[in-house]
Amino acid sequence: MESIARVSDNTKGLILAAVSGAFIGASFILKKKGLKRAGRFGIPAGFGGYAYLLEPLWWAGMLTMMIGEVANFVAYVFAPAVLVTPLGALSIIVSAVLAHFMLKERLQKLGVLGCVSCIVGSVVIIIHAPQEHSPSSVEEIWNLATQPAFLVYSGATLSIVLALVLHFEPRYGQTNILVYLGICSLMGSLTVVSIKAIGIAIKLTLEGMSQIAYPQTWLFVTVAVVCVIAQLNYLNKALDTFNTAIVSPIYYVMFTTLTIVASAIMFKDWSGQDVSDIASELCGFITVLSGTVLLHTAREQEMAPAAASISWYINRGSADTLKNVEEDHFVMLLSSDSPDYVK
Repeated sequence: MESIARVSDNTKGLILAAVSGAFIGASFILKKKGLKRAGRFGIPAGFGGYAYLLEPLWWAGMLTMMIGEVANFVAYVFAPAVLVTPLGALSIIVSAVLAHFMLKERLQKLGVLGCVSCIVGSVVIIIHAPQEHSPSSVEEIWNLATQPAFLVYSGATLSIVLALVLHFEPRYGQTNILVYLGICSLMGSLTVVSIKAIGIAIKLTLEGMSQIAYPQTWLFVTVAVVCVIAQLNYLNKALDTFNTAIVSPIYYVMFTTLTIVASAIMFKDWSGQDVSDIASELCGFITVLSGTVLLHTAREQEMAPAAASISWYINRGSADTLKNVEEDHFVMLLSSDSPDYVK
């Protein structure tokens, strides 16, 4: 009976994780459509505008994402992370399919290969990642978070984020997708630690051991709120500026990788691993890196025809018109919203 119950719990967890991936993948498309619609009547999010806050479709995407995140959170209650986390790749597949049909975005064959490589590499990393220690109180998490190694990681993360925000975003934010998604992923790795602490605090409080009086609980809440707001802001900019089919896999890969690194540093789970596991993780990282390069190459190929398409028409009906060529030619510039525009 115990074995059956365990299988049943795993099944519930996997179903919830699959539902989570579907909802999160759909949220990318809904928010993208909301951002495009809002950009027609105000300053686009990619240029610092917030008109999308008045767009119902964007809020529908936010609600869909929240449902997906809640389902993902509950999935970890029933099934181990090694079974739940790889299904996050489903969000990439869902968003790519919906982007093809709803946004008319096309991902070239090279981009598809890069996307697959990123997913495969991420799954390999997750499968062979070390087991995470589960803290039993907020105070224990606080002690782990104040270890020198994790303090160095947190300081380095915040320093890189500040450099990206203050120096690189104004110069390269509109052309390099890693700027926006780097900020999201780095902040996301800190968000996961805070969310985990909040979840433990809620669980212990419901069990009768209140964690509300601990100042660490509210510190983790503050960190989570700040990081989530920053992630949403720069994720919106990335979605408004770049192809959704490229944003989704790169964000998934970077966020997953940095989260695994942050967790390993904080909980010191890398010690005692088998050589085969370490080799597999290195292969996974190399695969992810290769996939990211392929995705960037595909993005550069897409941007080439996007600059401008110029067509010259000259009326050759008579000799008189040939004398006034300047009056008969015209220039046609195709924008990204034109049905004839090829990505």
